[in-house]
Amino acid sequence: MQKSDHGAAPRPTILVVEDTAESLRFLTTMLESAGMTVLIAVDGLAALSLLQHVTPDLVLMDAVMPNLDGFETTRRIKSDPAFQHLPIIFMTGLSETEDVVRGLSAGAIDYVTKPIVLDELLARIRVHLASARVAHGSQLALDTSGRPALAVNGSGDLDWLTPLATDMLERLFPGWSAASGTLPKPLHAAIRELQAGVPTPGTSATVEKGESCLEAGFLRCTTTGQWLFRLSERGEREERRLLAARHGLTSREAEVLLWISRGKQNRDVSEILHISPRTVNKHLEQIFEKMGVENRASAAAIAVTTMSQ
Repeated sequence: MQKSDHGAAPRPTILVVEDTAESLRFLTTMLESAGMTVLIAVDGLAALSLLQHVTPDLVLMDAVMPNLDGFETTRRIKSDPAFQHLPIIFMTGLSETEDVVRGLSAGAIDYVTKPIVLDELLARIRVHLASARVAHGSQLALDTSGRPALAVNGSGDLDWLTPLATDMLERLFPGWSAASGTLPKPLHAAIRELQAGVPTPGTSATVEKGESCLEAGFLRCTTTGQWLFRLSERGEREERRLLAARHGLTSREAEVLLWISRGKQNRDVSEILHISPRTVNKHLEQIFEKMGVENRASAAAIAVTTMSQ
């Protein structure tokens, strides 16, 4: 799902799986004119590959395609629990009842026949987007109910938070209360900074609290414009030990990597650790060699993954 601008409702993202160039142009123009973001896959294999990186809000699936047809592509998509909520609408020129049943049995939620009637297709898309939003929103609530999680709007203002999140924030920010209806100022500022970019699921907003670090991990943005985060508290000592043990680093190298993973530049790290920038560079050279990477971005990404496991 893609936001049109901060605070505005996100544009639904539609994946169109179609092997005919003329149909792709027609559908893309029509959907974009209706305020939707369009992703394109020219066959089933391309669709499966794309879904490894992004989850659309709805899929328009051509039934008959080379390499991997729409029936098998839909079966493979629906075999992944992560896509159980994803609505798939078949587009087919096949009108036999058995073909329709075959598509629905594969996991499609609806079908339209070709040639496509514009108003009918848009109406079906909007109905299924609304139903998926309600169903998936309920699932997200269940997923986060027993965890420290919260939701904010496009301006970073608090919409809701779970009891565990309330307990964590009241402990870390003495004087703050959930009754205020706002986030603690440092956390609000960190989340707003993250929202200013184009974050992907897994991106974190962090706030340093003494020797601990509060991390708000971005889960997703819903079609109602809510930004969902899961909170976690990490202690620097434990994180340094984990990085050192997992990647064969010295204590100081693990300390440098920890701050690099939090987005600090070399000069910032030198000031925090009271060492020279040149020493930071030397430590980074050793870190890169031991981790088998070429740059700080790769090292930071691996460090974040290590600490999240």
